[in-house]
Amino acid sequence: METFVICTAVDTVAINFNTPEQQELHRLTVAEAKKYLAEGQFGAGSMAPKIEAAINFLEQGGKRVIITSLPLLKDAVAGNAGTSITQ
Repeated sequence: METFVICTAVDTVAINFNTPEQQELHRLTVAEAKKYLAEGQFGAGSMAPKIEAAINFLEQGGKRVIITSLPLLKDAVAGNAGTSITQ
């Protein structure tokens, strides 16, 4: 399997979530995802497990992880919405 899709309640992964400094992340590398995870940017019971699963998938040979909401799934697969994580 080359692509792993995670549908969740948010359209896009973000850092500084629910703060005035919130920043949506449309594209991430594994290195960036690890950095933000280590900084505690992703909630332990919410986005962190999804990011950990994405990192694991990509480190095991996967090519792309998409994280988005179900309504945006089609656009996210086309690369026009959501968050795409790659090596």
